[in-house]
Amino acid sequence: MTEKEWEERKRKVIPVDDVKEILTVVAEKVPALLNSLADVLYGKEQAAKYGQAVAGFYKTLKDSGMTDVQAYELTKQYMSAMNLAGIVGDAMRGRKKDRKDVDEEIERRVREKDDE
Repeated sequence: MTEKEWEERKRKVIPVDDVKEILTVVAEKVPALLNSLADVLYGKEQAAKYGQAVAGFYKTLKDSGMTDVQAYELTKQYMSAMNLAGIVGDAMRGRKKDRKDVDEEIERRVREKDDE
C-alpha cells in the first residue's frame, strides 16, 4: 500500500467533522464524569480513610527501618497509585510523544495486515 493510498484510507475511516464532534462531546463530558468519580472516591469520608491508609503505609515503612527519604519516596508512589482521578486524567492527556508512538505502531500493524 502506497503512502497516498494509506492517507486516503485514513480519511475514509472516520470523517474529520465526526472526529471533531466526538472530541467535543468527550471534552465536555469527561471532566464532569471525573469530578463525580472523584467525589465518590475522595469525598470527606473517603479522604479520611485515604489519609489513614497513607499514614499507615508510611508508618509501616518507617517501623521496618527505612530512612525518611526512602519512606517518603515510596509513600509518594503509593499515593500516586491510589489516585484514580489522576491516573485517568494522565491517560486522557497522555504525552504527545507517547500518542505519536502509539499512532505509528497502529499504522504499522494495519499496513502489515493490508499487505498480507
